[in-house]
Amino acid sequence: MIDFSIPEDTRLLTDTVRRFVTQEVQPLEAEVEALGEVPADKLRALKAKAQELGLFAMNMPEDVGGGGLSVLEMCLVEEELGRTSDALIRRVFGQVYPMLLACKGDQRDKYLLPTVAGEKIVAMAITEPGAGSDAASISTTARLDGEEWVIDGTKHYISDGDIADYTIVMAVTDREKRARGGITLFLVDKGTPGFTVARKQPMMGHRGYGHAELAFNECRIPKDAILGELGGGFKLIMSSVSGIRLGHIGARCVGMAGRVLEMMRTHATERRQFGQAIGEFQMVQAMIADSAAEIFAARMMVLNTAWEIDQGRDPRDKVSMVKFYASEMLGRVADRGIQLFGGAGYSKELPLERIARDARVTRIYDGTSEIHRMLVARGVMKNGLSL
Repeated sequence: MIDFSIPEDTRLLTDTVRRFVTQEVQPLEAEVEALGEVPADKLRALKAKAQELGLFAMNMPEDVGGGGLSVLEMCLVEEELGRTSDALIRRVFGQVYPMLLACKGDQRDKYLLPTVAGEKIVAMAITEPGAGSDAASISTTARLDGEEWVIDGTKHYISDGDIADYTIVMAVTDREKRARGGITLFLVDKGTPGFTVARKQPMMGHRGYGHAELAFNECRIPKDAILGELGGGFKLIMSSVSGIRLGHIGARCVGMAGRVLEMMRTHATERRQFGQAIGEFQMVQAMIADSAAEIFAARMMVLNTAWEIDQGRDPRDKVSMVKFYASEMLGRVADRGIQLFGGAGYSKELPLERIARDARVTRIYDGTSEIHRMLVARGVMKNGLSL
């Protein structure tokens, strides 16, 4: 028998997260959107509450101060986090990349533990002007010069790159091997000579935190600043990316779409036109029904794939399916929400227009929909459809 029930302790956790997001975090969204940043005083209070409740860095193991959640549990939590803006998720609940678990020796005390504790902010620098979905084609290089690595190159669209205390930088250390052992991750501190924030890059959505172009010009870092192993950077990224895509994109898209659907349901029962609730009109019912079905489908895809990862499997085709389906599903649901609300949906008085803008980028980052469709097609043609 297949058991789809959620354990009581997990349900209690997700209920706690939902209450916290709804009652404490969502009320800040409009202010963050207007200011373009999270107010520092309010952030301190919210972050302290989240940490007190054990809701900070939940994806990290308990032995380093995290929540110790499985991939499946984390996806259920991320679904609830998805009901607010990305900026608030990052600041209140922590953005701690799992590849930091590769820290060793003094790196754990300098980078891993302070980040899990919320004392440091980390940025991940992979994307370049000439390398997006094809991460292996990066041109940033690192060469060993005595007891130092020298990094040269440019990264862009780096989330939190303007304020991060340190940055995980992916660079080529062997041009011939590249993804097969020629790409390495480095830990680069803010203020390191040769490392500068070249410019901030304003975005269509995701207001409240910065995206920056980072320049490395003869940037010298210690020989032991490698994260993981020399040449193991691409493998380390790939080993972490499935969980990130499932949680940060798949589950959050489900949560945000669920929030939109709740708004649609309430409005459809309360708004009256031509002498009846608009929910009585069949075309409105179709929008609600289609949204409900697509949210359910995406949620089941996320949870099934997360369960497989927890079983030690590598369901990379399923991860790609989740990535493009959930992100495109959110776009469709957000658009229906705006249509159902009419002029009010298009105005800034409701969160729908922000959600639509924020949703758009989910089809682009962490591999475009087109790239993931290609990966799924290749997998099916080679191995057939494995469900």
